[in-house]
Amino acid sequence: MRIPSRRRPRAALATAAAGTLLAPLLSGCWAGAGGTGSGGDSINVLMVNNPQMTELQKLTAAHFTKETGIKVNFTVLPENDVRDKISQDFANQAGQYDVATLSNYEIPIYARNGWLHDMDGYVAKDPSYDEQDVLKPMRQSLTADDGKLYGQPFYGESSFLMYRKDVFAAKGLKMPARPTWTQVADLAAKADGARPGMKGICLRGLPGWGELMAPLTTVVNTFGGTWFDKDWKARLDSPEFVKATKFYVGLVREHGESGAAQSGFAECLNGMTQGKVAMWYDATSAAGLLEAAKSPVRGKLGYAPAPVERTGSSGWLYTWAWGIQQASRNPDKAWKFVSWASGKGYERLVGETSGWPNVPAGKRASTYTNADYRRSAAAFQEPTRKAIENARPNDPGVQPRPAPGIQFVGIPEFTDLGTKVSQEISAAIAGRQSVDSALRKAQALAEKISEEYEGR
Repeated sequence: MRIPSRRRPRAALATAAAGTLLAPLLSGCWAGAGGTGSGGDSINVLMVNNPQMTELQKLTAAHFTKETGIKVNFTVLPENDVRDKISQDFANQAGQYDVATLSNYEIPIYARNGWLHDMDGYVAKDPSYDEQDVLKPMRQSLTADDGKLYGQPFYGESSFLMYRKDVFAAKGLKMPARPTWTQVADLAAKADGARPGMKGICLRGLPGWGELMAPLTTVVNTFGGTWFDKDWKARLDSPEFVKATKFYVGLVREHGESGAAQSGFAECLNGMTQGKVAMWYDATSAAGLLEAAKSPVRGKLGYAPAPVERTGSSGWLYTWAWGIQQASRNPDKAWKFVSWASGKGYERLVGETSGWPNVPAGKRASTYTNADYRRSAAAFQEPTRKAIENARPNDPGVQPRPAPGIQFVGIPEFTDLGTKVSQEISAAIAGRQSVDSALRKAQALAEKISEEYEGR
């Protein structure tokens, strides 16, 4: 799979690539390095401010720096801000930051533009890192067109179906081992109203290419649809794309949460935690929050694979990963940090100091054979592992694709396109227009992208 070379200026690509993807709930404040590049025995790291990253920041000086003598200057920012800052520094190859947190959406794009240092040479000289222990879909998603690795995952996720086992038992409902969306819709109808105020299912309806469009695109894939065919022809008006979207919109309108058009990951998490919904299809990373010690639904949940129709699997794939800037003045030291932060030893350190449920999982096979982790995450660790291993970032549907990605299309323009399309579909969920009307507008938007790529 090879994406055509771009003809646009690098600055334009950087702006297009700077968008927002869903990550676990983010909160925090700015902290970190000054405005100059790294040097000597220090490196500068720019990263998103989610809880697992801030835990890393706390552990670095007492462990990594103590062991290696390498000081790490962190800049920690909210997701939207960090993406903007990364794109500016890496696109201009300013070299202010040696390492940054990038997702599997950005890394192949950045690598194609020459903004990242490849990691194959470092991996070959660092057998203790054990690259083959990294789950194959993660490795694939961080590999560029040239076949080289440009990122290492800090943690990863896929998607699956979460449901209330106690509610299902009370209603005499049974979750299939491998549910289809047709079966899920039937279960949602039967679970709707199972308890006062409870809805059958929660599905994201909040506009955003990393909000509504993430789960919806997986539904489109398994229904046989695609954003673009192998020749870059826009296909949002295809029967399969239309059918999948009407199914999704109809399901959430009939049996979904109230205020669905403004519900994203956070709102569905709250709904599930508070007993307002019987099922929720979303990120595997949500399970750790639902099974937390003080969660009112801890121990009451079951986990099933992402529902399918025409494909063997349909879960998405996402990772926050480390990328080394090509212009870094300390790439060797940067790799030592990446190797430590994504290595087996760091997972063990977190497990022993902060508790095994806090381990940045979803990236290594060895995590899922670790007895301590398996005990702490017994309810969801195996479904999570299977979901990630079954993810197919290069072949998520029933037809060849022109670019990698399951819940996104791996081109710079997708941030803007996906967001605009999501706004139209969210309006359909809110009842302000029909799905047909929404997809006519969406198709016109996608055709503008087709014009740039077709025939190349």
